[in-house]
Amino acid sequence: MKTRKVYTAQAFATGGREGSVTSEDGVLDLKMNLKNDGSATNPEQLFAAGYAACFESTIQMLARQQHLTLTETGVNGLVDLQQDENSYGIAVVLEVSLPEIDEETAHDLLEKAHQNCPYSKATRNNIPVILNLVRKMTSTL
Repeated sequence: MKTRKVYTAQAFATGGREGSVTSEDGVLDLKMNLKNDGSATNPEQLFAAGYAACFESTIQMLARQQHLTLTETGVNGLVDLQQDENSYGIAVVLEVSLPEIDEETAHDLLEKAHQNCPYSKATRNNIPVILNLVRKMTSTL
């Protein structure tokens, strides 16, 4: 299968978890904070945001292909930073709300999205990813 580049994102980090991250277009200009005390972001929050947005977009694309109209979808991405005796790693839980369709169709859509989402492909067999279908999500923000 031939692939073509659609888009290249670029971000520059300096100072690691106590530094900053900026995007080439200036849209992102974020302070990083190891303490996760609410004063700045961290890599796990950025990964959770990217994965949730990409997964939701994949669901919408697949729904359109199946002639399903979804207007109330939502994906809550949770990324855990984990540590064992040797190193650090991450684990992901995606809580997906698809209240407009029946449970069987929703589970089928979740599985298809997990097979097609670029983040799911990138993480497959590398980190644990759990998909949870929730019937109605309320923002935790």
